[in-house]
Amino acid sequence: MPDVSSPWVWALALTAAFCVGLSKTGFGGLGIVAVSLFAQLYPAKESTGALLPLLIFADLIAVWFYRSHANWPDLAKLLPATLAGIVCGWWLMPRIPDHAFIVLLGWVILGLTVLATAQRLRPSMMSRIDHHPWLGLVAGWATGVTTMLANAAGAIAAFYFLARRMDKMTFVGTAAWFFLIINVAKIPFSVHLGLLTASSLRFDALLLPVVLAGAVAGRLILRRVPQRVFEWVTIALAGAAALRLVLAS
Repeated sequence: MPDVSSPWVWALALTAAFCVGLSKTGFGGLGIVAVSLFAQLYPAKESTGALLPLLIFADLIAVWFYRSHANWPDLAKLLPATLAGIVCGWWLMPRIPDHAFIVLLGWVILGLTVLATAQRLRPSMMSRIDHHPWLGLVAGWATGVTTMLANAAGAIAAFYFLARRMDKMTFVGTAAWFFLIINVAKIPFSVHLGLLTASSLRFDALLLPVVLAGAVAGRLILRRVPQRVFEWVTIALAGAAALRLVLAS
């Protein structure tokens, strides 16, 4: 468990928990920020397990808010490859040296930030791949590997959902169900790798009210804050956090 007597630890933890809630109710880019902040509270590998219960709690809230908006046919196409990717990520994680993992985590987040930027600068690229038969397989597998290694697959899933031309509410509802299913599926793999511990669960329990507050806030402000402006700020913050991980190592 992080040093709970440190104000800096609490500042990072509370910010991360609030970002987790916000990320599940309309502001998905903040999920990468939460991953980066938790990697400063725990060793890089352990941070992925410590963050998982908070993500699942936020997923449950998001499903409750948007449960009627999911696109189940597209979800069914994505899930099998995603579950296969989770197994691949589980196999890879113990084979990556500890000293290299934080660098990998930083580069994964940075790469997803670049992907999110490209989506916004070149939205026309979606028209070239939205009906490609390999789209669901590739996006699903990449999502599974990335979510198992780093809890940072939001940008890849968003790439698929945008390519499928989902409206905003369908996008959020489908993402809510998708991430609830895959995050629950990751529990036995995280336990097997020793990434979920009693101490991290106790620390997470203290942060659950902040996750709830973030989720409620995200739902309330989704239609009031210019989405484009908020997304660019989020991308910038995520990029800065990723660079911090890469350079600090």
